[in-house]
Amino acid sequence: MPSSERESARSWRLKAARLRAMRHERAIPWWGWFILLTLLPLVLPLVALVLALNLLAALLLQVVVWLAWCSRGRCVLFVYSDSPLWRGYLEEHVLPQLGTRAVVLNWSDRQRWRLTLAVLLFRFFGGAYEFNPMAIVFQPFKWRRCFRFYRAFRDFKHRRPHTVESIRRELLQLVDAISPPTRAA
Repeated sequence: MPSSERESARSWRLKAARLRAMRHERAIPWWGWFILLTLLPLVLPLVALVLALNLLAALLLQVVVWLAWCSRGRCVLFVYSDSPLWRGYLEEHVLPQLGTRAVVLNWSDRQRWRLTLAVLLFRFFGGAYEFNPMAIVFQPFKWRRCFRFYRAFRDFKHRRPHTVESIRRELLQLVDAISPPTRAA
């Protein structure tokens, strides 16, 4: 057997031995399984309780929005910032069309936010990623719907406006269907 083949076979054996050792290092010891199985009956009800409370809070917030906002023609929570990438576009093409049907929060002014229904809704439903800019649409007796513009504006920055336009069009169609715009006389 040539030396290069022997070295190749040896390197494969060494790699296989390293993989076996790594698998053995990552294995959970017997006492770890014992602790996990002992604590599982205690942790599972707590997890179920937290999930149930979270669902109850979401439902309660939805009902409050339906009663406080949707009954007065407001169905959108719109959050954006003073970023030069999207501020001009949103203030020219989206916010005027939403008009009084939207409650607007400016992320750049978040230090001055008081604890209001809009802030609670944003913190609860906005999530921890791609929340700026975004619109949360509330429709009576339906679950809320989020429109996240962040990735679309990333494409917009690279001269691909079709994604932003698509999200804007879809948002405005839904809002118009829920609460038609009022025309000034």
